[in-house]
Amino acid sequence: MTTSPEIQTLAELRASGHVQKSVREELRDNLLAALAAGQNPWPGLHGFERTVLPQLERALIAGHDMVLLGERGQGKTRLLRTLASLLDEWTPVIADSELHEHPYEPITPESIRRAEEDGDQLPVAWLHRDERYVEKLSTPDTSVADLIGDVDPMRVAEGRRLGDPETIHYGLVPRAHRGIVALNELPDLAERIQVSLLNVMEERDIQIRGYVLRLPLDILLVASANPEDYTNRGRIITPLKDRFGAEIRTHYPEEIADEIAVIRQEAQLTAEVPDVLLEILARFTRALRRSPAINQASGVSARFAIAGAETIAAAARHRATICSEEAVARLIDIHTAVEVLGGKIEFESGEEGREEAILDHLLLTAIAQTARAHFAGIDFAPLVDTFDGAHTVTTGERVTAAAFLDELPEETESGVYDEIADRLDAGNRPGHRAGAIELALEGLYLAQELSKETVDGQSVYG
Repeated sequence: MTTSPEIQTLAELRASGHVQKSVREELRDNLLAALAAGQNPWPGLHGFERTVLPQLERALIAGHDMVLLGERGQGKTRLLRTLASLLDEWTPVIADSELHEHPYEPITPESIRRAEEDGDQLPVAWLHRDERYVEKLSTPDTSVADLIGDVDPMRVAEGRRLGDPETIHYGLVPRAHRGIVALNELPDLAERIQVSLLNVMEERDIQIRGYVLRLPLDILLVASANPEDYTNRGRIITPLKDRFGAEIRTHYPEEIADEIAVIRQEAQLTAEVPDVLLEILARFTRALRRSPAINQASGVSARFAIAGAETIAAAARHRATICSEEAVARLIDIHTAVEVLGGKIEFESGEEGREEAILDHLLLTAIAQTARAHFAGIDFAPLVDTFDGAHTVTTGERVTAAAFLDELPEETESGVYDEIADRLDAGNRPGHRAGAIELALEGLYLAQELSKETVDGQSVYG
């Protein structure tokens, strides 16, 4: 954040050559400038480059209010919050004005009076763009007073007449004047509350009780909604739907790399988690989104994989603390995520009692796909031959990386262990190397080249 300009009066503002712009003009000009300069206006958003973002950019250039439709965990709220970065960093406002009015255009009775009294000495303050984005979670108990405003009994008690416009306490939408209003989960607003937004979106003014009050509000109204609510249950009234200039459908990441990037970006990890484990989580999440056993109308949120990555890191940190080793997640930690994430997804009604089996099967499928993707072309025959029927290798939540590596069969001249480690850029780091070889052993087990027995959190390969 840069420091705000030092201009403090209307006269100084005029002398500076400042030109007033509406919110839509600011967004349009700054977006076009970023695109012309080859800059990315949407940092931190992955998988939308060819689908959602072009639609969003066209809507902003057209100056449209918009609604984002998508299942939970598709990044709708993050996308809405990113819009604020396209506003000018600082904008002038009438100092102490209730609705952040531009010094060139006061709109409330009090600000108009101050502008007439002070003239060119009207005090000017500066508002940062972060303060021009207002977000509201739409809930059934939201009232018209919350969004638009109501009569303030305290101001009436101070002696003002009930018909005085200055007795009004403005709601969230007027207070966002010259900014962006985001309404999350719009269908959850009661229909009579949705009606109160009609004038805001079309005539750009507000109506409060019996007041004859026209405020030419300068706002961009954006909203998010679940398409199930939006299209089937009809929770957004038709006149309000008609007033949105753009309806944009979001989606989950379509590429594995984008899914991994979202996990890596959003997860707060307490230990090092190699990319290959995040890939398994990403494949697992995508398999859940395709499974007929999962209620796809509810969706499988990106938060599922993010929470999974954080759980894996926590398991690695837990083992590292107890066993005094480096905190690096390994394949053995990935099963801990499945144990706690089942409640984040909804199964179809006919799958009662099979939830754990479904999750385990899809996780093993994801592990097998990842092992094939990374180890294709490696000759594992020398490694399989070292398990001569008597030799076994044990791994588990309390088995350190060093202990696991020491227990491996003596390597033949094939150098298969080094090749496995090289495929995952593990090098000679014990935690990374052990994790790579564990994935290879699990892949051989799933390909029925090795056997495995799991007891009390420990797995024995042989």
